[in-house]
Amino acid sequence: MRLCFLVEEHYRHDGMPNEVIGQLTAWGHRVDVVRPGGSLLRMTEAVDTGAHDAWVLKTVSGGPGLTLLEAAAAAGLTTVNDARSIRGVRDKALAAAIGRGRGLPLPPTYAVARPELLREIPEAEYPLVVKPADGSSGRAVHLVSSPERLETLLPALAGEGMLIAQPYVPNSGTDIKVYAVGGELFATERCSPLHPDPSVRERRVPLSAEVAAIAAQVGSVYGLDLYGVDVLLGPDGPVVVDVNDFPSFRQVPDAAARVARAVLDLARADGPAAAAAPATLPYTLPLSIPAQAPAQIAAAAGDAK
Repeated sequence: MRLCFLVEEHYRHDGMPNEVIGQLTAWGHRVDVVRPGGSLLRMTEAVDTGAHDAWVLKTVSGGPGLTLLEAAAAAGLTTVNDARSIRGVRDKALAAAIGRGRGLPLPPTYAVARPELLREIPEAEYPLVVKPADGSSGRAVHLVSSPERLETLLPALAGEGMLIAQPYVPNSGTDIKVYAVGGELFATERCSPLHPDPSVRERRVPLSAEVAAIAAQVGSVYGLDLYGVDVLLGPDGPVVVDVNDFPSFRQVPDAAARVARAVLDLARADGPAAAAAPATLPYTLPLSIPAQAPAQIAAAAGDAK
């Protein structure tokens, strides 16, 4: 197969997606890499409808990569994930409206075009978590304790574009990151970006049935196949605080091979409508995941070719 990966400069040296690209190449597939943030894009000629079996996006939110992926989708090409689904989660204000409307446990969310409008949020809602609506990788996430603290942050928020604000969910200082790939869910525990603690190392953890059901519902609600979900265990139960298309898949065993197989499976689907179908339920829920034996890996590689 021939695939086009749209990879932002921010991820030029990251294991994800470079290891996936390497795995696909090792299996005999052709992968063309386009760096939309560092290239002159001739948009009227960028999408060659016969050149690639599928397009894959690994870029920061707000960059030009999603525009190019949407151009491919508009031309009838298969994209991983579906371009409309990616747009639906990369706009965090939109994602909150979609998710709450479909029954996901998301916190109440305010959205403002100018940071000074945050002053209108009732004091009873504090403390607040404020972040850019198109943010990624923990950029410009602030825990705002009071209206007075908000005033001191307004200059720093001025250049961040549209913002969202959510009441802070009390938690232990760690969150659960659930990765969905190839019909399986994998859970890791990691330090919350609001409570940085160098002594807390990310590690795989068992996945409770409650969190697993929520993570699977996320895929169905947003129409995602490869994704990550950040979940806080609050006093009233699990709360979804972020959804990412094509995340890092850290701590997922044999992540590069698993993601590469998933990309191939989606690329082989009969057209973009099939590739955009909601994730299949139920998911496989590996509570303890042994390392694959070399023979298993070799067999999986053979199946993927």
